[in-house]
Amino acid sequence: MTELLKLFDGSSIEYKLGEPMKAHTTFKIGGPADILATVRTESELRDTVRRCRELSIPFIILGKGSNLLVSDNGIEGAVIMLDGDFKSISVDGDTIVCGAGVSLSKLCTVAADNALSGLEFAYGIPGTVGGAVYMNAGAYGGETKDVVTEVTYMTPDGETGTYSAEELNFSYRHSVFKENDNIILFAKYKLSPDSIDAIHERMDDFMNRRKTKQPLEYPSAGSVFKRPEGAFAGTLIEGCGLKGRRVGGAEVSEKHAGFIINVGDATCDDVMDLVKLIRDTVKSETGYTLECEMIRTGRS
Repeated sequence: MTELLKLFDGSSIEYKLGEPMKAHTTFKIGGPADILATVRTESELRDTVRRCRELSIPFIILGKGSNLLVSDNGIEGAVIMLDGDFKSISVDGDTIVCGAGVSLSKLCTVAADNALSGLEFAYGIPGTVGGAVYMNAGAYGGETKDVVTEVTYMTPDGETGTYSAEELNFSYRHSVFKENDNIILFAKYKLSPDSIDAIHERMDDFMNRRKTKQPLEYPSAGSVFKRPEGAFAGTLIEGCGLKGRRVGGAEVSEKHAGFIINVGDATCDDVMDLVKLIRDTVKSETGYTLECEMIRTGRS
């Protein structure tokens, strides 16, 4: 780790040691990362990733931490956050190119203000462009795959390349980035012209639905489970009488059973124990096997 710090100290890369990850996840759960570094350019990211690989230091790229459950024991190695160039947005006709660090809400607002439709479904999803591409985020009948035409990436060796829409291998909560270690840098969106008022009206409608049906007042990682074929995870969980079931500070939301919420100093173990209870109960009572959409990371 000392050699990695030498790289940071000799550059403009900002870093923190022992940074608690609960401050960087929407679940408000997670112990300290060995090092949390913020990079602002491709060259800074390339240098950091290459040095980590040379020193056999594990690393992850972190957006808003909205689909993430971090171990109470923290994260070994480096957590890399994207800023600067990776939060840029440019609009050219019906095309938007933006960095992986841009929040989805910001992207949706820029699109709407430029009379471009197609991203309304993403308004209110508490993640970044990079996270949305990684998992093909979707809601209310729309998915990332419907509007992304191209993604620029960096390999762990520091080489850059571009995937076309076909090469992204989008499917339900899946992209090619779940098949390799490449890092999402920029995404290109192709949208459709529409009335600014009509776009904002749809965005407001979706946001109101979220506020009404989802427990946004509590820390969570969003929907915990993927939608099983032929059913809905929340409906299955509710049907098993699990709404309000609690383990420690983790609770199955009374508002939406597909969410586990942090009602007071929940730990990673609390959440994982509750996930197991839910999966075992749903399997026993309905025959469905629920698969986690939420990603767990960190020390065991």
